[in-house]
This record gives sequence, C-alpha cells and structure tokens, in this order.
Amino acid sequence: MSVTPEATAIRPFTFEFPDAELEDLRRRIEATRFPEKETVEDQSQGTQLATIQELARYWATEYDWRKVEAKLKALPNFITEIDGLDIHFIHIRSKHENALPLIVTHGWPSSIMAHLKIIEPLTDPTAHGGDASDAFHLVIPSMPGYGFSGKPTKTGWSPERIARAWAELMKRLGYTKYAAQGGDWGAIVTDLMGVQQPEGLVGIHTNMPAVVPPAIEAAIAAGNPLPSDVTLTNDEEKAAVEQLNSVYRHVAYALMMGSIPQSLTAFADSPVGLAAFMLDPGLELISRSFAGQKEGLTRDDVLDNITLFWLTNTAISASRLYAENKTPFFGAKGVTLPVAVSVFPDELYQAPKSWAEQAYPNLIHYNRLPKGGHFPAWEQPELFVEELRTGLRSLR
Repeated sequence: MSVTPEATAIRPFTFEFPDAELEDLRRRIEATRFPEKETVEDQSQGTQLATIQELARYWATEYDWRKVEAKLKALPNFITEIDGLDIHFIHIRSKHENALPLIVTHGWPSSIMAHLKIIEPLTDPTAHGGDASDAFHLVIPSMPGYGFSGKPTKTGWSPERIARAWAELMKRLGYTKYAAQGGDWGAIVTDLMGVQQPEGLVGIHTNMPAVVPPAIEAAIAAGNPLPSDVTLTNDEEKAAVEQLNSVYRHVAYALMMGSIPQSLTAFADSPVGLAAFMLDPGLELISRSFAGQKEGLTRDDVLDNITLFWLTNTAISASRLYAENKTPFFGAKGVTLPVAVSVFPDELYQAPKSWAEQAYPNLIHYNRLPKGGHFPAWEQPELFVEELRTGLRSLR
C-alpha cells in the first residue's frame, strides 16, 4: 500500500475542549463515591483517602484547565501520519542558528505536560542563564495512544516501533543531525533509538538509564536470588539491587496495564478513579502536592496532566504500551552511540557508574544530582536543563 504525500504532510494542529466537557468533568468529580479510609497510617495500601478527597475538592472547585490550555495552544502544535497513525508533536525552533535538534520523549503517567517547563530555557538559553551555544531546536511528540496522538486500533505499537517512528519524524522535519532524550517509557524508546542508530542520530541523554546487567535484571524481575557467578563490586551496585528489588515488588499497576488494559474501563468513566491510580505511591512525587508537601510538582502540574488524559480519553490507549512492550525496563540494550546519563536521587533506582560504563561504552557524561526524581524535567526543570546543556555539549 502506498502512502500519499497528503498523509505524510506536516499539518498544523489545533484543539479546544468545549465548556460542556469541563462541566461534565466537574459533575463526575462531585458525584464520586469514595471508599472508606485505609486501615494503615501510610501509603502502603495505595493513594490515601484524604489525599484523593483533597484532589477532588480542588479539581472541582479551584482548578482552571483553561490556563494550561492557553499555554499549549500558544505553542506550535503539529500532526503527521507515520506508519498509519497520526502523531502529534510540538516543534519549537530556536532563534539561534546553530541549535542542536533534540527529540524529547515522555513516559507514563506523564505526557507532553511534563516538558512544558524546559521549552523556553532550552530554545532560548540567552534569556535563561545560558549561552547561544547551548540552544536546542525541540521536538516533543505525544506517544501513540497518549494525548493528541492517534490511538492504535491494532497491536504492534511497541517501543521499538515508536523509536523507528521518531527517526522518521526527525527525517521528515529535515534534521540531518540530532540527539534524543527520554525518561520512563521515553528512556526505553530513546535507548532503542540508540540501538537502531537511525541516520542523523548522534547521541542520547537518559534520566532513567538502562544499565542493569541482564542476568541481574532477569533474576530480580523473577523474584530470584542473584546468580552465583554475579559479583557486586561496590556499594552503589548493592544499593541499586536493593532499589530494583523494591521496584519489582511494587509494580502491580504496570502488571495490570500490561495484562488487562481493557479491564481498566473505569478510568474512562471516573476521573477521580483515574487520578487515584495516577497518584499511586509507587510514583510518590506525584501525590506529594496533595499530601501537604510543596517541593517538586504543584497541584496544577498534577491536574494539568491528569485532565489531559481525561479530556482526550487516553487512559486505556496509553496503558496498552505496557502490553506491547517485550523489552526489559532497566536492562542494558547494547547502545554504542554517545550517551549522557543523569542520575536523580529519587529515581526508581540510582544507576551505578560502573554499570553505566559497561552498558554504554561511549559514555560521554555521568552525573549524580542533589535532588529530583522520576520526572525531573517536570519537577526540577533548572537542574534538568543544565544536565542537557552539559551532557550533550560535546555532540554539537
């Protein structure tokens, strides 16, 4: 089947959600039937009742979607069909002539919302404490099934396929030299771009490094002891194993989305049910803003993201990525291109430098940051921007 030029064209994208949809959202929030209080004093049973009730109160009475909608609409939004699916992306070209093109990929339960804070400092560094030589042209796509991108109607949209689609997108935009960045699912997609080595890709940056030796990840994922021939050579490696053991004991949400995404239909019917799942303490930083902690994300940050999922009805279509994936989350994948690694202290695990050097033989940057977690572009944008500037500087 041939692909027509019209299908592959870069088309301007606009959107607007009518007041009736926002009114329906408020009605559904106000009609929520809550469960009883948890029987423990911590988050070990999931999102606590007081936290989700405070979110619902704020969402229904104070939150204003139109504020972030205006920000999104002011950005250059586009859509193009790749491999039979409409892909939405934001594309911001820097005013600086020698800017490095960079494609930045989000994860779950985030979206393009997680990258809004980094756009201006990366594309206009001279206005944000940087030099013109630090400038980037940014491409920020919505992954298939997320936000404004199309929802796959057949299986097959794996991280490998997304990586190939991103290479096609950059080629279609005319970029013959570019870098890629990602965290969470975006880290996996970006690593796979590094494996595939499409023409023009000169290197990658990751804030969720895939550096775990395969034998170690296989054992931890299966709940088995480490193989007898595996030796942990330093305290960083021992700490990483402990962290990964904890991660794999608390991935019920991922197992549900990976095995029965269609059974999560309640997420398309109950906004508060969706929010409670997205605030799960497995990703505690998201719930902090509604649990009395102010550092990191604001209440509006969290609700901007959840509301986008709600209004686009993409909770289920986004979940299917877990079912499509056959790639180890943290295991080394064989990337030989230049790689910059940023290790944030509240990441799911802190990648040891010794493992990073083995997994990425062309490691051009490794740094441990003083604060930040799983979504650093969202919660610690200043640190994240500086890491991108420093980590990718040698690729210019």
